[in-house]
Amino acid sequence: MYRAILPEGQIVCERYDHTDNGLELYDDNDRFLAFVPYSNLHALLDEEVYEEDENDRSIM
Repeated sequence: MYRAILPEGQIVCERYDHTDNGLELYDDNDRFLAFVPYSNLHALLDEEVYEEDENDRSIM
């Protein structure tokens, strides 16, 4: 799982595809969730990394 960090919140997705202008995010049933322009994307984190660091330190 991945976590897209945006200025207004976060989106959790199973997979993503790169396009010329941003990322397309998909759930575990391969349904489209959202398109995120690169200009709005602060970070894309592997969910395992996010959960490991959550107890140790802030990643924001």
